Amino acid sequence: MATKELKQLSREEVGKHNKDDDLWIIIDAKVYDITKFKAMHPGGLSVLLDPEVAGQDATDAFYSLHRHEVLERPPYKRLQIGVIAGEKSIIHGRIAGEISKVPYAEPTWLTEGYHSPYYSDGHRKFQKEVRKFFDEIVYPDALAREQDGKRPSQSVIDKMTCVNMHAMRMGPGKHLQNRTLMNGLVTPEEYDYFHELIITQEFARASMRGYGDGLLGGKVIGLPPVINFGSDELKNRVVPEVLDGKKFICLAISEAQAGSDVMGLQTTAVKSEDGKEWIINGSKKWITNGTFADYFTVGCKTEDGFTVILVERSEGVETKQIKTSYSATAGTAYITFDNARAPVGNTLGEEGGGIFVILSNFNHERWVMCCSSARSQRSIVEECLKWTTQRKVFGKPLHSQAVIRAKIAGMISRAESAQNWLENITYQMCNMSYRQQANKLAGQIAFLKSYSTACGQDTARDAVQVFGGRGITQSGMGKFIEHYHRTIPFDALLGGAEDVLADLGVRQALRAMPKDARL
Repeated sequence: MATKELKQLSREEVGKHNKDDDLWIIIDAKVYDITKFKAMHPGGLSVLLDPEVAGQDATDAFYSLHRHEVLERPPYKRLQIGVIAGEKSIIHGRIAGEISKVPYAEPTWLTEGYHSPYYSDGHRKFQKEVRKFFDEIVYPDALAREQDGKRPSQSVIDKMTCVNMHAMRMGPGKHLQNRTLMNGLVTPEEYDYFHELIITQEFARASMRGYGDGLLGGKVIGLPPVINFGSDELKNRVVPEVLDGKKFICLAISEAQAGSDVMGLQTTAVKSEDGKEWIINGSKKWITNGTFADYFTVGCKTEDGFTVILVERSEGVETKQIKTSYSATAGTAYITFDNARAPVGNTLGEEGGGIFVILSNFNHERWVMCCSSARSQRSIVEECLKWTTQRKVFGKPLHSQAVIRAKIAGMISRAESAQNWLENITYQMCNMSYRQQANKLAGQIAFLKSYSTACGQDTARDAVQVFGGRGITQSGMGKFIEHYHRTIPFDALLGGAEDVLADLGVRQALRAMPKDARL
């Protein structure tokens, strides 16, 4: 289809087209003929016939009511007939890979003129390609799937497989050996926790909250026990097909009877008469990705205590989707095990040693959540700074109100402090063994996770106040604010409730108290 040639027009010429049957407007130096569109305008005809809009520059009026993306949709894009001669458009939409110039919209290491001791030139090149990948591949699917409630598209999963994104989301380790990461941009030996932090934060920026979990969030928490505690036979069979996006896995621990109280779980596993199989009975609730999982990493009560077993979807395993205010795309499930069977060889770790398997998994799970939380808060800061600049109240920008500036100050402070604490912990992770991390960082990560999600809830509440009614509307100017406000309570619960984690951090500190410490 041939591209329509745009006319070079003067503002005086546009001003002549200000009637009901001949109506033009200017938005950001672009001229639109809205004569036929006016009857379909959701805001009514009178808005368009206003003397300050009809035939005039309506840029401020448009951006006080609409997001830029509206102009890029096919029905509206076709309305453009020309440009103002000698003038250039200065406003543009989302550009894949672009670094935002809005203050505090990016962590300082990505902001021009700032420095960081943590990130190398290799990290910076990696970030650039990862952002472009997520903007081009993931972001469009995230928007579409949040609208229709379906699970993430297999085509996206396959494209992530091509660059080994699923494997990289698991962090550094032996599972990366012999894999080409991001088209060779980083070697398996070079890959560290800062690379993973970059992936997690770019993913949080480019996806909607529930979609982010739906795009194999269950793998990030369900596969590590297999990698770290499964037999060689089990790992060789299961890990490659999960990391290649061919099979899906979830972590099935929480129950209706017990959440943070892992030792209070009631799902049981007993051995068959010949001792070759586990027979599992019970139920699990709020399990991310459970509706479409092929494998379930299940916490069970056994004769020796608490044991973790990998159960494959088969007879005796049934999953039902749980409707939440969060997102259908996450595949949150209620799972029942009715005499479900799994080979004894599917035991992860030692029989009765399941608590160590699960506790060793928590640090990485919570750290990933901290990465996402810190980055998501920045997206809200960016939305609020843009909105308060273009929104006019009492003849002035919204940010002229001191109370609005105070709310934004709190948002920025929380985002900056969470990111800086996160980067310090990440540096420790890069320089500690897995065992040292478990010993020294469990409390710090628990504190940071509790702090990050509490900050997120404060930011969500303030953002709604800044956006007003738009902040609780699922479309239009405040749609990302509404989504964040609606889904942030899940972050406060997943991986351990805020209060439980804060208490864990204190108990960890008390265990390390020196016996000779006195006032």
